[in-house]
Amino acid sequence: RADDPPTLDGARLVSWFRDGHARLVDTLSGAAPGVRCWQFLPAPSPLAFWARRQAHETTVHRLDAESARGGEATGIGVDFAVDGIDELLCAFHARPKSAVRTEEPRTLRVRATDAPDAVWTVRLSAQPPVTVREAAGTADCELSGPAAQLYPALWNRRPFPEVTGDGSLAALWCERSAVTWS
Repeated sequence: RADDPPTLDGARLVSWFRDGHARLVDTLSGAAPGVRCWQFLPAPSPLAFWARRQAHETTVHRLDAESARGGEATGIGVDFAVDGIDELLCAFHARPKSAVRTEEPRTLRVRATDAPDAVWTVRLSAQPPVTVREAAGTADCELSGPAAQLYPALWNRRPFPEVTGDGSLAALWCERSAVTWS
């Protein structure tokens, strides 16, 4: 429980996390395909939503833990990274809570260089960003690189592999893209 964190460390803490992970996997695996429950982003079903969301949530926090211990991060598959980028750009930042906004309309492009058709055009304005999964029109700034490098960069866990065009939009992303619940 998040409101009652354990006072554990070392092997006991790892065991606590593994137990929680096993319960999550058991819950998702055992849920009826037509289960109905709350979800906060569009998805084909609540089960699909929670499986996807927890997979990406776990991956981002795994990156945090690996960064804290030092050394190399465990690899992320291209398809998984593309799905995570899609969730972040097309779902999280489509919500009214997104703070990634500009006074004058601007366009940010995100391009995974190792995945065909993994290109997003993010239209920024005073409203929530509007993202389409294509290279639509010209972009003021492009963030590009392998999907597994873009994914943590867009979650502000790593630097962007490559920035071309107006770097102030990359800086804006870093400053304002945090996902919040308030």
